[in-house]
Amino acid sequence: MAGRIEDYALVGDGRTAALIGRDGSVDWLCWPRFDSSACFASLLGTEDHGFWKLSPAGEATILRRYRGGSLVLETCYETASGEVRVTDYMPVNDGSHLVRIVEGLHGSVSMRMRLAVRFDYGLAVPWVSRNELGDLRAISGPHKVVLRTPAPLHGEGQTTLSDFTVSAGESVAFTLSYGPSHEDDPPPIEPRKVLYETDRYWRDWSGRCARQTAWDEILQRSLLTLKALIYQPTGGIVAAPTTSLPEQLGGVRNWDYRYCWLRDSTFTLIALMDGGYIDEARAWRDWLIRAVAGNPEQAHILYGIGGERLLPEIELDWLPGYEGAKPVRIGNAAIGQFQLDIYGEIFDALYQARQRGLLGDSDGWRVGLALLGHLERVWREPDEGIWEVRGGRRHFVHSKVMAWVAFDRAIRSFEEGAAPPVPVDRWRAIRDEIHTEVCEKGFDPELDSFVQSYGSKRLDASVLLIAHMGFLPQDDPRVVGTVAAIGRCLIRDGLVLRYDTEDQATDGLPSGEGAFLPCSFWYADNLIGLGRRDEARAMIDRLVGLCTDLGLLSEEYDVGAKRLVGNFPQAFSHVTLVNTILNYARAEGPAKERSDGACIASASGGIPARDLAIREIAAGVSRA
Repeated sequence: MAGRIEDYALVGDGRTAALIGRDGSVDWLCWPRFDSSACFASLLGTEDHGFWKLSPAGEATILRRYRGGSLVLETCYETASGEVRVTDYMPVNDGSHLVRIVEGLHGSVSMRMRLAVRFDYGLAVPWVSRNELGDLRAISGPHKVVLRTPAPLHGEGQTTLSDFTVSAGESVAFTLSYGPSHEDDPPPIEPRKVLYETDRYWRDWSGRCARQTAWDEILQRSLLTLKALIYQPTGGIVAAPTTSLPEQLGGVRNWDYRYCWLRDSTFTLIALMDGGYIDEARAWRDWLIRAVAGNPEQAHILYGIGGERLLPEIELDWLPGYEGAKPVRIGNAAIGQFQLDIYGEIFDALYQARQRGLLGDSDGWRVGLALLGHLERVWREPDEGIWEVRGGRRHFVHSKVMAWVAFDRAIRSFEEGAAPPVPVDRWRAIRDEIHTEVCEKGFDPELDSFVQSYGSKRLDASVLLIAHMGFLPQDDPRVVGTVAAIGRCLIRDGLVLRYDTEDQATDGLPSGEGAFLPCSFWYADNLIGLGRRDEARAMIDRLVGLCTDLGLLSEEYDVGAKRLVGNFPQAFSHVTLVNTILNYARAEGPAKERSDGACIASASGGIPARDLAIREIAAGVSRA
């Protein structure tokens, strides 16, 4: 049986990642990419679906940690007879190896290794043999893994076992390597040498992390987690390395998150750039431009890590699901949805990148102009919205605000001299029209709040982004009222819900889910903007307290069960954690950086900041 979500650690190599339980069991690994089929899938089923466990044969006290500033995992097991340390890592940018080293610290400990490779998400039992060097080889169809170790191995019931003893000063290494079945076996590596190189890589990278906050350690860990979720060959960042971990224990809200969502782009770019990582931000920006290139009418809300557009959603009926939560899905049908907000995210991402010195190119502008031309034609249409509802399209307020953002950022880019000749007057007229419509149709005077969709009485945490997108100033009474309304109605036990899921009409799915963690970070951002820093600090401390002992967060938190739920670790949760910490620690945090200038435009009736300044100067001259 799989462990609790919060009991898993992440190790990765910039191409894929493995989840390792507190008990020493690798219960999830997709090879050779994040979105490849899993060879260990017991996370979503049982040991029959593949696992790799390495731990003492008897009872033990367990203490684990990451090496400081690194993604190398160390787990210490103390038994009645001695203590050992198991070090787990994946060589960076290799995509071929998972290494586990057992070291004796004192006394002697009897160890047991159990390996059950099951390709194709637990469906395919491989043919196991030995190569000419005595290494264990498991093959099924196109897949092959090779296990190299000096420890004795034997088979038992389609599982490979090893029983051995480690005394103080001794060590035993296990290296599992992946390769195509039609090619030669993956070349061997020297586990200790590569461990040193891997640890140094992560320490060198994390050593550039932003500092001088009250949460430096968790800030660094979040940035390391984001780095681990970047597919290095393309720069795309997956939402999570897992699929179908439920948003509600035992429920059906189970989705595949091993892909790249456009709406995460701005948050990710800012988190990386403000955290001190320009190269990763540039790679993500370049991935974004490549992914959306093409016919603007065919733009998707998410893509594969290489920019793939065909991600059909299917159900794996042989997997019983995490703690019985079915169905287990791979692929994501949301790729076919229409969501207006992605256009705002694209243009804000590119604008914020330019603001931080990542200059664009002519191809990027041509792609942007095509997308904006399409948005001119479709912004009045209803959509499925940020939450990817499956209950029908509506005029979601957040979606319209983000359409406004797309035109606003394009206008600001032109005003700042970063754009070629464009129909800026037409864009200004559309921007003003959207602004007026949202304020008239998206704000409910009785609730004193912006609502989920036009004419609705439902609240939605996505409207907490209104001020940070520069649509209205943070101190606008309508924004203040919205923050207050969400604080009254959507907070449960100190955490903010996306919306009231008890109303099935909202998203077309059965009721119930955990608190979506980014919403609580957005709420804290608003508290910071309103000067309510003590409340914001309490909210941040509450959220940081939900991180696992290794500093990881999933997508949601089940307040009743007091457990993390949803796919894990979740990039969006860590992105918003980084941004909120920087918002609190800096006078010019990410939220203020995003909204500066745009607020001036919206507060002045849509007059661009530059034009407003010119008018003020002219008026001053006239008065003189």
